[in-house]
Amino acid sequence: MEDIEDLLAGSGGGGAPPGFRLPINAVGVNPKYNKNKPRLHDNHLSKTGSLSPKIPGTETIYMKTFGCSHNQSDSEYMAGQLSAFGYALTDNSEEADIWLINTCTVKSPSQSAMDTLIAKCKSAKKPLVVAGCVPQGSRDLKELEGVSIVGVQQIDRVVEVVEETLKGHEVRLLHRKKLPALDLPKVRRNKFVEILPINVGCLGACTYCKTKHARGHLGSYTVESLVGRVRTVIADGVKEVWLSSEDTGAYGRDIGVNLPILLNAIVAELPPDGSTMLRIGMTNPPFILEHLKEIAEVLRHPCVYSFLHVPVQSGSDAVLSAMNREYTLSDFRTVVDTLIKLVPGMQIATDIICGFPGETDEDFNQTVNLIKEYKFPQVHISQFYPRPGTPAARMKKVPSAVVKKRSRELTSVFEAFTPYLGMEGRVERIWITEIAADGIHLVGHTKGYVQVLVPSTGNMLGTSALVKITSVGRWSVFGEVIKILNQVDDKIASNRRISSQVGQGKCSSCSCQNEPCACSNEPDPSACGLECCEGKITLEEGQVSWIDRFAEDINSQNVIGWLLRKRKNQLKGVENDIALGSKKKQEWVGGNTGEWGVVDKALLGGMLVSFLIIVALLIHIGFRTLSTI
Repeated sequence: MEDIEDLLAGSGGGGAPPGFRLPINAVGVNPKYNKNKPRLHDNHLSKTGSLSPKIPGTETIYMKTFGCSHNQSDSEYMAGQLSAFGYALTDNSEEADIWLINTCTVKSPSQSAMDTLIAKCKSAKKPLVVAGCVPQGSRDLKELEGVSIVGVQQIDRVVEVVEETLKGHEVRLLHRKKLPALDLPKVRRNKFVEILPINVGCLGACTYCKTKHARGHLGSYTVESLVGRVRTVIADGVKEVWLSSEDTGAYGRDIGVNLPILLNAIVAELPPDGSTMLRIGMTNPPFILEHLKEIAEVLRHPCVYSFLHVPVQSGSDAVLSAMNREYTLSDFRTVVDTLIKLVPGMQIATDIICGFPGETDEDFNQTVNLIKEYKFPQVHISQFYPRPGTPAARMKKVPSAVVKKRSRELTSVFEAFTPYLGMEGRVERIWITEIAADGIHLVGHTKGYVQVLVPSTGNMLGTSALVKITSVGRWSVFGEVIKILNQVDDKIASNRRISSQVGQGKCSSCSCQNEPCACSNEPDPSACGLECCEGKITLEEGQVSWIDRFAEDINSQNVIGWLLRKRKNQLKGVENDIALGSKKKQEWVGGNTGEWGVVDKALLGGMLVSFLIIVALLIHIGFRTLSTI
């Protein structure tokens, strides 16, 4: 089946509003019916020809997400758009009218879990949409036959795909045109955490990486758009901003800027009271080497976590060369040593792949010695999984028994560390953003991003507090609150805008959070097989359901509301920049001060014309009625 092309190609870059819907025929694709599925749109009509209760746009959707934080952000954007057009989101797969699975292609376990879920959905005879890296990188998989798919850069078209799938059409939408807008409606798993993708793709060519096939070459968002998004989410009440990317260090190289420029611009927007923190995402060694001092300066900032995820993958230069990682062990040491020296309390996480093709016992021993030397508090250990279509899949493999043995040995070495032993009795400032898996503790993090569990008393979610560390464990520490520093503003806390609501269902203290994504190198909660870590959204005390939340802000759930909010944000940005006296920022938004985008004008004009036609028809019908009396 051919891919759907963009609805408004060449429309001046303004893009369609989120979820803007046209019939499938309007975009030049002949509908293809799956013979094994009922034509669901036929079922919308009763035997008498009247509409059934299942009106399009009112169905219930079950969403499931696998993979890294970038994938989670994509799911949040898709959920926001679907909710904005009236679809209800549910955690109950059985009661849902359609399933949407956002997939991960990094490792075999993640894709196997996807295959199982797809089979379950088909056996339940549910309409299915598959999104994410698997269909983008392997569109011809047998498991994807007969289901609709949406690519990683087409998440802003998810409403169309869902609607046509519910009608019985099989839709494939994969062509990459441009980056999805950052101001789309969004439903966060954790209302206090904004996962902000700063770019897609990377500049590397790792021999084991399948994600490159899906996310492609580096494509960076502009500094202005990212800063604008940060400004918006802070106003929404977000307390942590996570910068997400396949390789944060490569940011901006395709658009003439770099990571330090972006970080300094974002830091300038953070509240001076430290109520909102910035977490810098995973970066590979090659592209951070030339900016180490600038990065260290940002990491020392009071509003930035002194934490960085720098994957090494192996302690052997021979293996790194076979992986085509484009750095040596010496380069990695330079990054780690420099950051530890320049940033007080610096915490570094890393990744290891055990059993890469050609890895000898000596190569593995070098990796073990590296981990013993630095005693990293977080090490994501993964066995090598050959991914179809990658160069490493054609290399001579290490016997699986040896791979498993090495993985167990390295895990034992890592788990023997006691990285937080000296923290007991210390007073630390923490930022509290989620509820622990046990339901009786809240989860906060120190500036070094050490996980601190404190008793759940009062409304402390979304606050910052001083705590005294009372005891330490292997994966986290426990503390008692001395003083709450930033109480959540009740007005912000009660704000139920689409872009800022949903409770965190993440398993905070599950040991499987250290399971890696071998390429994106962010924790992959799907690989452990535990229900609490499968990315399934659960509700905790004080949180609202995906269904009930959207009744609280009707104005934000339609195209007109989206346009008006967009206009309001433009004007608000100008006001803020004038207040700050920033000439540069005024120049950026100055072009938008008094102008509507092409698509904005077209849509509003179309709606006005439609309104006038309806009025004319009503008048005409009225006259005809009067003339017949």
